[in-house]
Amino acid sequence: MRILGICASPNGKKSQTRRLVQGVLDGAASCGAQVEFVDLCRLKIEFCIGCRKCFDTGSCFFKDDYQGLLDKMLAADGMVWGSPNYSFCVRAQMKALIDRMADVIHLQSFDGKYCCAAATGGRDDTVITRYLSMNFLDFGAYVTGTVGAVVTQGPQAVEAAEQTATTLGQALFADIRDKRAYFDQRKDIDKNRHEFQAKIRAAKDVWRNQYAYWEARGWP
Repeated sequence: MRILGICASPNGKKSQTRRLVQGVLDGAASCGAQVEFVDLCRLKIEFCIGCRKCFDTGSCFFKDDYQGLLDKMLAADGMVWGSPNYSFCVRAQMKALIDRMADVIHLQSFDGKYCCAAATGGRDDTVITRYLSMNFLDFGAYVTGTVGAVVTQGPQAVEAAEQTATTLGQALFADIRDKRAYFDQRKDIDKNRHEFQAKIRAAKDVWRNQYAYWEARGWP
């Protein structure tokens, strides 16, 4: 079982967000998972320009670190993503990654995976974990849970969140092992998939790779 952690904090090993991402990984590793941590800020991820080449050909216009990271994500059984709250949104590096994943969304490439979201903030962490969770559902993945801390509440807030993160990592491992079905999430995932498929059918002459993908899968 492979679980990948991706953190968008700029603070390296001093990052409090990283502590939460690592906590999830440590919890999963304690159950026997193979884990890997990725510092997103050390990668070069260009901003999406909306050319939609990936819809037609299946590959991106840019030649940067995105494809290598995508390969790691597709190979993982589960993931935890973390970001600090920057003006009520994920940090720019995380947003750049998500924006590059429109092809992943349309193809529901994370179908069958389980994910967790981690965040820290000076006033609010839930706006970030909610945003990441919504994107996981768009990718086709289940959300095992979230963990966050308001850092202005003092070091004890992050320490408590670290303990929650470890427990969450163990739950993530169990979800993957047991192939847990989240029925309410499944309804949202299915609704999203059908909407994406309708768009792909309508644009089949210009979104040829996506159309061929779903044809090969037999749709629904």
